[in-house]
Amino acid sequence: MGKGLIRSAILIVVIVLGIGSYYFITEIRNEMAHKKLLENYEKPIPNKLNEEYDVIVIGGEPEGVAAAVSSARNGAKTLLVEKREELGGLFTYGMLNFLDIPRNDSKRPVSMGIFKEWHDHVRGKDAFGILDAKAAFKKLVDDEPNLTLSVQTEVVNANLDANKLTSVKLKNKYGTYDVKGKAFIDATQDADFAAMSKVPFFMGGEDIGIKDKRMAVTLMIHLKNVDWVKVKEAAHSNTFGGAHLNDSVMWGFTKLHDDYKPVQEGTRLRGLNLAKVDDEYYINALQIFGIDGLNERSKQEAIEKGKKETKYILQYLQKKFPGFEKAEIVSYPEELYVRETRHIWAEYQLPMSDVWKNSDHWDSIGLAAYPVDVQAQTPHDYGYVISAPKQYAIPFRSLVPKEIDGLLVVGRSAGYSSLAAGSARVVPTGMVTGEAAGAAAALAIKDNVTFRAMSKNKELINTLREDLKKQGALVDPFNKDYPYKDEWYDKSIQTLINYGLVVGGYSNDLYVEDAATKIKFAKMLKEGIQRVSPEKMKALGEKLDIVIYKVANKESDPITRDEIAESLAEVLVGKSSDNNWDVLIEKGVISEKIAKRFTENKKLKLKEMYAIMADVIRYVEKEHSHS
Repeated sequence: MGKGLIRSAILIVVIVLGIGSYYFITEIRNEMAHKKLLENYEKPIPNKLNEEYDVIVIGGEPEGVAAAVSSARNGAKTLLVEKREELGGLFTYGMLNFLDIPRNDSKRPVSMGIFKEWHDHVRGKDAFGILDAKAAFKKLVDDEPNLTLSVQTEVVNANLDANKLTSVKLKNKYGTYDVKGKAFIDATQDADFAAMSKVPFFMGGEDIGIKDKRMAVTLMIHLKNVDWVKVKEAAHSNTFGGAHLNDSVMWGFTKLHDDYKPVQEGTRLRGLNLAKVDDEYYINALQIFGIDGLNERSKQEAIEKGKKETKYILQYLQKKFPGFEKAEIVSYPEELYVRETRHIWAEYQLPMSDVWKNSDHWDSIGLAAYPVDVQAQTPHDYGYVISAPKQYAIPFRSLVPKEIDGLLVVGRSAGYSSLAAGSARVVPTGMVTGEAAGAAAALAIKDNVTFRAMSKNKELINTLREDLKKQGALVDPFNKDYPYKDEWYDKSIQTLINYGLVVGGYSNDLYVEDAATKIKFAKMLKEGIQRVSPEKMKALGEKLDIVIYKVANKESDPITRDEIAESLAEVLVGKSSDNNWDVLIEKGVISEKIAKRFTENKKLKLKEMYAIMADVIRYVEKEHSHS
């Protein structure tokens, strides 16, 4: 070996040893910092309150901590109000400690700023300890001299002058206070304060005609004495379908969907999201159906049902799953993981098509990237993923509620469509919105403008974005492609995906070149009318059912233009004739642009059916808006 090669080899060894030493030293420092964090942790206490603050944040959820810390850092005298004894909400009281971290198409996290600070405090892994989380949230709050935290403090009433929030009535052990604020932020899970403040909202999937859509809620499972090595071996050996894993989490084992037979009606075990934190283990997998997330009695009944089913699940795992033989229940969460209740109406209602298109916005205050995960609503369905975005922007306008001034709403109940919320609802994205709201509140007070005026002021929004960038947020402009961009049927797909009528899954593949079948057309027609106009669906009644049955009777057969035209004429025009296609064009059901593409009868591909059905959806939208 020559001297040059020897030197190169020595250099490589030195570099490798140096990198190893760096990570080793970093790990030691992190562990020391973590130990100190826990040693210094003291439970927060209720506080006597002043008569006025600049910014009042309602809700000690992770999003609320981010909002309050950001507001205080930007110079605003801030009050953070929490009804529970400690901070962290869903993360701590719901034990949801398996982090859904949004990552872009380069696999890089897009939730930065205060979320990253908190995440670093809990050792930067995909799972965290419950006490770690409480201590980390408390440290973020304690480090801000402009920030007052009052726990065990109830919100009694929101006080308005015309349509502007001016103060809030609060109650704790020291008394009842009317506390004035120059700006307010709702960081409760369910937009409770916004609803109290008369902000307009819709429930569940009401924006797409399915108001009673209730995604399953979850009671987390907390265990000890699990043999992690054996569980990892099970993951690699395809037990229950196998799983993906890293040093702290596993996700998979999807065959448990069918293999575990629930004991109680209205419950189900799905594939495991399993988190390891030191010697304790947390599972996000127990689904409970039919629960009203705004009804305390309904939620409490779900918790009791979940506790009972957890015992049966443990018995099953002990018998069937390697590594769980000696597992024991440590505790139960105090609260459920509820995925959806209210959605506020905002200045900009982020549509599903923005998520699909990986859209940027001029008023972007942060990024999101989590797959659009619509959880199961009954024990008979398994939920679905509409699409997996590369990344998309959250506009400031989506935090500004309609009608009521002086308030921003952050977290899963902010201004998203019910489908877009399937992605934007995850807590790291919520903390991004919280941080932005805190900075915006301080800026609005400084410039003496309302949030609504601010949402239309490009100069102020640019200042906000610069402030957020300095705090570590990702707000730089970007341009990402998306599936079928600039294809002649591109806009049609956007129309359909806004109603959840096409589903791309993790691959974003709509199989546009596949044959359109009668069953797919029948399903899209029925669901499309229901989602655009439940009133029209009800009015059509038996007539629509007859047409749907006639078409779907030969479900796997390809469908032609004229067969679609016949069905549409019967449903939307009231009768069929020899020239149905021309009648649909004349009535405005089919646009001239689409009509030019279908001058002859033929068997259709899915992309062609999508284009026709998008025209139908737009026609029904117009009828619905005029009714």
